[in-house]
Amino acid sequence: MSDVISDYQRWKQQGDDLRSKAKQAMESRFRELLSEAAAIAEEYRSDFGMALKPPPAVTAFRFKAHAKAKAKKVVKTPPEGPAPQKPGPKVAGLQKKLANAKVKLEETKAAGKPTRLFEDKIYEIEDELRLAGQAV
Repeated sequence: MSDVISDYQRWKQQGDDLRSKAKQAMESRFRELLSEAAAIAEEYRSDFGMALKPPPAVTAFRFKAHAKAKAKKVVKTPPEGPAPQKPGPKVAGLQKKLANAKVKLEETKAAGKPTRLFEDKIYEIEDELRLAGQAV
């Protein structure tokens, strides 16, 4: 009877050893595959500018890009086709005021009169344009 028990204990020990080896092998293979998948996802994101979506069955894995990966930025060139948009009515009015004020400034300079008033007015209009988001 003790032979059966010792055989059983030996068999159980071998099973435990085999189980732990299989566990370690599966964990390392899982990490390798996951690292490879993360590298492919990062390369896809950097090349195509979009994140790869995992299959619907996989919902538990979350990948966060490392700081190193953030340093690589995709330089996008603006499309050449569309023309710039027309300025809004407020910006158009300010641009018209600015043009008139500059004309008056030149006329005042030509007449030899003090120009401080028109310079201040031009500065104020340019400031309003900057606030409206329009480059002067």
